[in-house]
Amino acid sequence: MNGQSEQEANTASNRLAHRFLQPDALYCGDARQLLPHIEPNSVALSVWSPPYFVGKEYEEHLSFDEWQNLLSTVIHLHFPILKPGGFLVINIADILVFKDQTMPRIQAEAVSRKRSPVTREDVLKAIEQHPGYNRYQLAKLLGCSEQTIDRRLHGNNIRGGKYEVQTRVKIVGGMVEDWALQAGLYPYDRRIWVKDAAWENSRWASLSYRSVDEFEYLYFFWKPGITKFDRKRLSPEEWKHWGSRGVWYIPSIRCNDDHEAKFPVELPSRVIRLLTDPEEIVLDCFIGSGTTAIAAIREGRHYIGIEMLEKYVKLAKNRIEVEKEKFVQKTLLEFRDDYRLEQHTGQS
Repeated sequence: MNGQSEQEANTASNRLAHRFLQPDALYCGDARQLLPHIEPNSVALSVWSPPYFVGKEYEEHLSFDEWQNLLSTVIHLHFPILKPGGFLVINIADILVFKDQTMPRIQAEAVSRKRSPVTREDVLKAIEQHPGYNRYQLAKLLGCSEQTIDRRLHGNNIRGGKYEVQTRVKIVGGMVEDWALQAGLYPYDRRIWVKDAAWENSRWASLSYRSVDEFEYLYFFWKPGITKFDRKRLSPEEWKHWGSRGVWYIPSIRCNDDHEAKFPVELPSRVIRLLTDPEEIVLDCFIGSGTTAIAAIREGRHYIGIEMLEKYVKLAKNRIEVEKEKFVQKTLLEFRDDYRLEQHTGQS
């Protein structure tokens, strides 16, 4: 190849590269519009935590159908950009308070919180003895409110309680699996992240037998291709304690003062170390406060981050700059220590 041809090839290559989102950068926008601008077959790992459909600020505008469309589309757009043999890992939880219009509206009988000792049996007996009484007359006879009569008979709260839509648990794993399979990605593994019990977010469970929110899922999906398995990515102790374990115990972020839904850096760090090599590209298309990018920097990987809200892009950029400065300082200290050791060894 002559000099001119080589120059033309380099120019064409540079133009092609600039068509794509560049690594080690954050991009503000909708993941559905930006993912097609990532270079095909370039991402070794995409790890992210999407909106959970629980009413957070950044998702409150979404209907359930729109939420499903968002996740299914984003998953579908991953197939072209993942390397063959690469992975998509989704951190998500079931929807614990899912409003279901079809669910029967029945008031729970919270025995310990009853204000009146009148039972259903007492009301039925009074009706039997006074078949023509209405609920007001029955209430006067039994020394309680007409609301108590209605609740004991029908499980209703006539002043509003069970005229509202009932809530239930919505299991999301099956939906996520279907969306991935439709995209050509195959379920590879799943882990459970046990976090701190979220008592403050579980007040709705106080009048039921439902558990508090204290775990989430990580679903691993594989793009067909040769996957490199390297036992040296982790130490023997790490393989023993979490690399080969299905349940990960990682404390939650206690202070979500600048973002509503931070996850601990340890979570993406484990996934990154387990599934990638240094210098490979890690993607997070719901990057929020930038935690996945910070994990990638610490583990010597490149990152691409996408975030819809500009205020969170600014937050993530600030956190990343702080992390890069720490990385530089750490590198300089290690270089200094190595230099001193060499000097000392040479003098000996």
